[in-house]
Amino acid sequence: MSEKPHILLVVADQLAASALPAYDNDVVRAPNLERLADEGVVFERALCASPLCVPSRASLLTGLLPSRTGAVDNAGELPAAVPTFAHRLRAAGYRTVLAGKMHFIGPDQLHGFEERPLPDVYPAGLDWIPDWRLEDDERLPWYHDLSSVLRAGPVRATLQLAYDEAVAKTARSAIAETARDPSRPLLLVASFTHPHDPYEVPAEQWERYDGAAVDVPRFADPPEPVDLPTRRLRAMLESDRIPVPPERVLAARRGYYGAISLVDDHVGSLLAALAEHGLADDTIVAVTSDHGDMLGERGLWYKMAPFEDSIRVPLIVHAPRRFAPGRVARPVSLLDLAPTLAELAGCDAPAGLDGASLAAALDGGAAPERDIPLEYLAEGVRSAQVTLVRGDLKLVRGLGEPDLVYDVARDPGERVNLAGDPDRRDDVAALAAAVEARWNLAALDREVRAGQERRRLVARALATGGAALWDLPAVDGVPTIRTGDDFWETLERARRV
Repeated sequence: MSEKPHILLVVADQLAASALPAYDNDVVRAPNLERLADEGVVFERALCASPLCVPSRASLLTGLLPSRTGAVDNAGELPAAVPTFAHRLRAAGYRTVLAGKMHFIGPDQLHGFEERPLPDVYPAGLDWIPDWRLEDDERLPWYHDLSSVLRAGPVRATLQLAYDEAVAKTARSAIAETARDPSRPLLLVASFTHPHDPYEVPAEQWERYDGAAVDVPRFADPPEPVDLPTRRLRAMLESDRIPVPPERVLAARRGYYGAISLVDDHVGSLLAALAEHGLADDTIVAVTSDHGDMLGERGLWYKMAPFEDSIRVPLIVHAPRRFAPGRVARPVSLLDLAPTLAELAGCDAPAGLDGASLAAALDGGAAPERDIPLEYLAEGVRSAQVTLVRGDLKLVRGLGEPDLVYDVARDPGERVNLAGDPDRRDDVAALAAAVEARWNLAALDREVRAGQERRRLVARALATGGAALWDLPAVDGVPTIRTGDDFWETLERARRV
């Protein structure tokens, strides 16, 4: 393998680690991802920096927490002058190509990528600004609801299905072009929208689970007493008002698993393209996601929660000629991806990041031992919420709210809050002190609220008179949701059952 290997980063949207065979799921059928894990390095507990698309993606690109990038929610702009791993590798001579979703907000829709043949699937404007002035039971029109759960099943067409076909085709073209002109190493990010809800897939993937024993949520009901994050997210989704029958729970999970199989099919096509063009042996393939999916645990669906199903993502790195197969148990972060890719590409080590390189762990060494930070500063909360992970212990804190502390090894369902447990007093106190040292939560809360107010003003102004869109030009045949579009109506127009 050359000193500057090709790098293929596959990002699946909303893919929980617990839903893959590599992480002990014996229902899901994903043979390509399973092979990558068997032959690669599997990080057993990789955590996103924020369980929401925009902030998580900005953090995995930059190695910086959302509070440092400004991309704190799904209308948060990543400043153009903040370096991403695409900038670093491009400066080192890489051809940098983005195929698919990255959900950049603002006029910079490249952030270091030299080529982006497809527009984003989601709008680049300020459409989805949270409003922490609302009461918990007040809903904005773009909020998630339970329709994806209640309508899960096989379909002929959706916006996401068509988009991901275009992503795979574009990525294969980039691989072929590199084979024709190998003068520059390739960084290719192929970012799919599945298995993100709606939990609807073609009959081919749906039928792969005929007769399969699709598992039910381990803990479908919230713990007693109900913690504030669970209560607020259930209110946001209207889970307490709208019952989900058991057969719909199973259908939603089956649809989600079918969507993972669909992503696996696309990954298989990319691996085949690498092999066909003679690039497989010289390419590092990494697979991850921006966040997970609660899939009915606690009566919650989708992301936004500080619990393991929402924050734990796959991280698999495959380069058999460079790294021996193995598993890394110590917790790591998607913040680590940017410095890791920089080191693998031979770039100078970036300084001042919140993440740390995992290159040594890939080469058989140990992952860095440190606390793993997460931030959640978007819809579904009413104040700044942070999480700090130290080994198996996790502390969740919202401004002015009781701490939640869980030992995820002993209590994988996160049912028992250890905040007041006398037997864990010292461990909990040490973790709480680390939270206080890392964050000024009151200042962070003020900053986020001020940012929401500024962006509400800008959004009103940009919607007045002639609209100037930041979205990339549309590509014929590739359906997307553009700034100003009604989210739910646009999805519905593309849906065929």
